[in-house]
Amino acid sequence: MSSIEEIENAVAGLPKEDLARFREWFLEFEARAWDRELEEDVKAGRLDEIAEAALRDHASGHSTEL
Repeated sequence: MSSIEEIENAVAGLPKEDLARFREWFLEFEARAWDRELEEDVKAGRLDEIAEAALRDHASGHSTEL
């Protein structure tokens, strides 16, 4: 398959059981991709400012327990 349209057509034509298996696989695929992206952002320091702001807010009493 070489195009998005071909993939869309293939997915649309899947039987119910295969579509369920594909959906589970894709959710796992997306979760792994998200985890890799988050790890890269952490290593690159892209979240440092947000984390520091959250810690300042917590230290000043502007947070609630979950």
